Amino acid sequence: MCECKNFVSLDDIETQVFPWGILQWMSEPRITGTKNMATGLVTLSPGMGHDRHNHNNCEEVLYILKGKALQTIELENKKVQKEIGAGELVFIPADVFHSTLNVGQTELKFIAVYQFAGPEASLRSDPACTLIPALNK
Repeated sequence: MCECKNFVSLDDIETQVFPWGILQWMSEPRITGTKNMATGLVTLSPGMGHDRHNHNNCEEVLYILKGKALQTIELENKKVQKEIGAGELVFIPADVFHSTLNVGQTELKFIAVYQFAGPEASLRSDPACTLIPALNK
């Protein structure tokens, strides 16, 4: 059972480090006790991105904070690609394959929101994931 938080800083959460980027889940069941959404900060270095994937029965929203990305979404058997930047939002319907690639010269930072908590939990057990504990334990 978590000591659920209503106010969360990056020092309160673990960091998931992958070869392709960094995930910091600020709201998920273990942190805030949410039973619905999961929200995290994603950081990608120049040239890095996450591979094509989808989330079963789960919509996703990406909001770009900093940098430039090439966003790919596969809608009705059609691949749609668009370069996006700070202040832009991407809506990804449930089950739709998508990927994000940092095409800028600086870090890409964005907020990822899953309709339902759950997809973020499977990332913790990925063999490529290194966990850095929260500073505030």
